[in-house]
Amino acid sequence: MTGIIALYIFMLAAFTGYEVIARVPVILHTPLMSGSNFVHGIVLVGAMVELGNAHTPLERTIGFIGVLLASGNVVGGYVSTERMLEMFKSSQDKRKGGKA
Repeated sequence: MTGIIALYIFMLAAFTGYEVIARVPVILHTPLMSGSNFVHGIVLVGAMVELGNAHTPLERTIGFIGVLLASGNVVGGYVSTERMLEMFKSSQDKRKGGKA
């Protein structure tokens, strides 16, 4: 695949992603993101595979940055899911230590 085709695919994916997310109501953003944690996990695995196949220092640096960013996405997704689920607990459950 040439660089121009890869750039075209990237731009098309970015535009499509923006259009899809822009049409989601604000109230559904958190459930949508918590439900897509598996996608972040796949991105993390892909970044780790590419980091393992890196040979030059530039490739290693880009791979390392990719792993860091993907890890941040995974952790952030689970943190937001935990916060969202915390909103559904009753105040009585919170006083008892959060066990239902």
